[in-house]
Amino acid sequence: MTERPPHGSARPGGRTARTRTAVLAAALDELDAAGFHALTLDKLAARSGVHVSTIRRRWRTVEGVVVDLLAQHSSTIPTPDSGDFRQDLHELAQAIADFQAVPRNYHLVEGIVAAAAQDARVADIVRGAFTARTEHVTRIVSHAVERGELPPETDPYEVIAALSAPFYYRLLILRAPVDQRLVHTSAEAAYHAAHARVFEK
Repeated sequence: MTERPPHGSARPGGRTARTRTAVLAAALDELDAAGFHALTLDKLAARSGVHVSTIRRRWRTVEGVVVDLLAQHSSTIPTPDSGDFRQDLHELAQAIADFQAVPRNYHLVEGIVAAAAQDARVADIVRGAFTARTEHVTRIVSHAVERGELPPETDPYEVIAALSAPFYYRLLILRAPVDQRLVHTSAEAAYHAAHARVFEK
């Protein structure tokens, strides 16, 4: 499935690229400073130096800016392709841990998820962003199936969801730091469960 680029990001290069960079940087700074509920188009305009009418025309709403911001940041997590399923899972788990270890990234996820609990529009944004990212990373599982490492009936989405979920439980529910043991156990649990056919469709 081809994802449609977030509104305001379809025209790369030049002034559009500079505007996008400025507005997304401003959004991240505002989220750090006051959280999602305090985010407004006027504040984005003041911090970014981009006129509010330009922001409104390209992103329409604060939620539109957040969609773009989530897309930008989730794409910074690399998708491993080592040729070995087990190693790919460990590399992905480490990449998730490294991403969440950056305070700004953690604050972004925490703020948006908290806002989603109060606003159905934000919940749709969060769901869409995480679903799109998970679907992108499922190539790890698809390649393992193609190599004969996993049975053809394996559900790629469920494998990646099982690997990722412990990180968000640790951070957002337990509110405890991610450590190397979690990196190891999440990857190993997903690996062994996949081989035990737990994730068959």
